[in-house]
Amino acid sequence: VQLQASGGGLVQAGGSLRLPCAASGGSFSSYAATWFRQAPGKEREFVASVNWSGSATQYADSVKGRFTISRDDAKNTVSLQMNSLKLEDTAVYYCAARSGGVASMYSRNYAYWGQGTQVTVSS
Repeated sequence: VQLQASGGGLVQAGGSLRLPCAASGGSFSSYAATWFRQAPGKEREFVASVNWSGSATQYADSVKGRFTISRDDAKNTVSLQMNSLKLEDTAVYYCAARSGGVASMYSRNYAYWGQGTQVTVSS
């Protein structure tokens, strides 16, 4: 499966962005999907995940209550709605997918990656 992330941009602190990740090349419904991010000089970190059915989601503590991950298998898309953005949310955001349906917080467990989309939050 191939992943294409989009929706990044420049936004003021307190604003919102929605990042869609479109999947192609196969049925996406059996894959778990996750968003990671990487800020300059830092390691890639887990942001949010959703299992194959959408029944289970998980969030990093830093984004709980502000970000929402969702999936639409009819459109082969997983999205990350980001509200109340903070300066520290600035990073390149990557979507990733793994077969088997169960999400993981660890990037090493993901075989499929999108190219990344830049999110910059300004004061």
